[in-house]
Amino acid sequence: MCGRYTQTATLKELHERFKLVSGPPELPPRYNLAPSQPAPVILPGRALELYRWGLVPSWAKDPAIGHRMINARAETLMEKPSFRKPLERSRCLVPSDGFYEWKKLPDGRTKVPMRITRRDRGLFAMAGLWDEWKGPEGPVRSFTIITTGANAALSPIHDRMPVILDLEGEDRWLDPGASPTEMVGLLKPCPDDCLSAYEVSTRVNSPADDSPACIDEAPRRSSS
Repeated sequence: MCGRYTQTATLKELHERFKLVSGPPELPPRYNLAPSQPAPVILPGRALELYRWGLVPSWAKDPAIGHRMINARAETLMEKPSFRKPLERSRCLVPSDGFYEWKKLPDGRTKVPMRITRRDRGLFAMAGLWDEWKGPEGPVRSFTIITTGANAALSPIHDRMPVILDLEGEDRWLDPGASPTEMVGLLKPCPDDCLSAYEVSTRVNSPADDSPACIDEAPRRSSS
């Protein structure tokens, strides 16, 4: 799964990397993005918007369902009513420069947070879906991040990983004319040599901590 991630790039960097045509007037860096919080997504036409993380389907009776829908498994998108329609009409990119997973240590009990980034520490796009729920206080637009099985490099840390699209895949994912069947073919692990990982502080365990210290590398563990 993907339950925390980072997006520390500036608006200028996002505009340049994703060829954006519009976006918010400002966007603070996020070092520990957590579910239910607003986060940037890129829509067809290359517009950047802030949507809530945790998909609330249009037909939902209670928006609290979003807490259980921060991720969508690539293998079952076509089977789930919550994701089938968004896959057809409401695809988005979720820009990021890193995500967190918790690695189990040999003692079988301790888990340590790891930050996974591109090897060059650059921006990337995760495949996402969004929907709009019309509530009593107005519409709520929310999104989910699609996950797939981990590649060989990440499998020692976790058995799932977000779908990270290459540049061609980003264009195809945002193409409104592309069919859901075609899109499912994009939902696979990125190459094994695409990413690297390092241990970070347990500060990231708290969603309230969104400081730059969250992405600092933790002191190396003793091999003894």
